[in-house]
Amino acid sequence: MIQSKPAASLPERIVIATRESRLALWQAEHVKSRLETLYPACRVELLGMTTRGDQILDRPLAKVGGKGLFVKELEAALLEGRADIAVHSMKDVPMTLAPEFRLAAISAREEPFDAFVSNRYDSLDDMPPGAVVGTSSLRRESQLHIRFPYLGVTSLRGNLDTRLRKLDEGQYDAIILAAAGLKRLGLGERIRGVLSAEVSLPAAGQGALGIECLAGRDDLVAWLNPLHDTESAGCVSAERALSRALAGSCEVPLGAYGECFAGRIRLRGFVALPDGSRMVQAECEGALDDAERIGLTLADALRAQGAADILAQIG
Repeated sequence: MIQSKPAASLPERIVIATRESRLALWQAEHVKSRLETLYPACRVELLGMTTRGDQILDRPLAKVGGKGLFVKELEAALLEGRADIAVHSMKDVPMTLAPEFRLAAISAREEPFDAFVSNRYDSLDDMPPGAVVGTSSLRRESQLHIRFPYLGVTSLRGNLDTRLRKLDEGQYDAIILAAAGLKRLGLGERIRGVLSAEVSLPAAGQGALGIECLAGRDDLVAWLNPLHDTESAGCVSAERALSRALAGSCEVPLGAYGECFAGRIRLRGFVALPDGSRMVQAECEGALDDAERIGLTLADALRAQGAADILAQIG
């Protein structure tokens, strides 16, 4: 196992565990580049890995284990000392980490919203009854059913390039993807429109990158501090607290989105049935340094509207 070093020392070598999808590699290379700029004498290396989430593509993620399938192998590399840190999309990180791990940094957020991608239509409003929208997310699916009940919604799995290929092959009339991933890979021109939070409230952590390490690696936390963005981290922490309090996972259609302004966070959230037949939604506001409480307060507000009943039906 990699041993802790004094926080005051500078790193000599940092190994980054990453999934091998094109987007995951972009994210890891982005962190690698920033670390190399901060610490020119440090050797920063990538350890590419294929996770269970990447291997199981014939079933909806909600039915095969959820978000944890994208991080278990990377965490094993940390435990075994083969890597120092792992880079994740925060929306793929389970809401509760095992005690052996911690989030060392959350970077400044990219575009947090969902993107409408189609070769046939300019927007969801332009799509005729029966047209098919592909999505991998129960969160997106429930909101589509509520706002566009006349559209067909079909499961869509695979990495970003695979999803775009399926669209181009005509398997779908449109697909919904995270705008951040498209922009990071230089595919922003594929976006016909970015969906507002009122149309498609994002997933907790969407658009933000998280850097995970072993819980005892205070040295890494110190080295990674320049990559940490306080406002993005506060919003993501509030979102994750809400999701955690309501047992948020791939099995639960739940959205959570925080915005930071003047040292405060405005947090919006919802819980719904997958078919969109019922939804509860609410929002609250509080100080940036009170992110966890904001998420818990909003969870209580949603429970008061009937979130527990919805969760019981899903469970």
